[in-house]
Amino acid sequence: MIRRIIVIDREKCNGCGQCARACHEGAIGMVDGKAALLREDYCDGLGDCLPACPADAISFEEREAAPYDAEAVRASKVRATAAAQDAAVPGELRNFPVQLKLASPAAPCFDGADLLVAADCAAYAYANFHADFIRGRAVLIGCPKLDGVNYAGKLEQIFREHDVRSVTLARMTVPCCGGLAFAVQTALAQCGKDIPLRVVTIRPDGTIAP
Repeated sequence: MIRRIIVIDREKCNGCGQCARACHEGAIGMVDGKAALLREDYCDGLGDCLPACPADAISFEEREAAPYDAEAVRASKVRATAAAQDAAVPGELRNFPVQLKLASPAAPCFDGADLLVAADCAAYAYANFHADFIRGRAVLIGCPKLDGVNYAGKLEQIFREHDVRSVTLARMTVPCCGGLAFAVQTALAQCGKDIPLRVVTIRPDGTIAP
């Protein structure tokens, strides 16, 4: 049948994958780093993927194509949901609460810990945050701009009272994260201990800045 269906310009495609995430039917996938129409019968021709594409690589065309198969799409979603549940990965968080405002400086989780101090937004931006940052670390999160607090004093107390082995600061590129970096660096400078600090800066798109 002749119907409206999407066409993807692979030359324009930058491989961001946003169209695949926007396609509720699962018609689009990534092939060799580029977006591709995987199933014509999954494409409903409504174009939810078009505004998601930052490279303007997707358009409509009228051509001979298999009819949209709503039942096949529904069955595919059921299978995907079941597979996701079977493959669910447990979280790596081992201490609670994690909010700097709520955490007690006397909490035993800081004894001998590798400590992660993270901006509130970091875990939402970086997809593999649990595996790459939380695993094996005690966790504290905060945002001085929202909390209205300079956390240097509480962090200094934690560093003084516990044998913290290392500190990883996961911050965003946005300027407001400078307050969290300042608090960590000030606390380390004043605690009287030589604790290694690693700073990782995450962009809003989830990539790590050099």
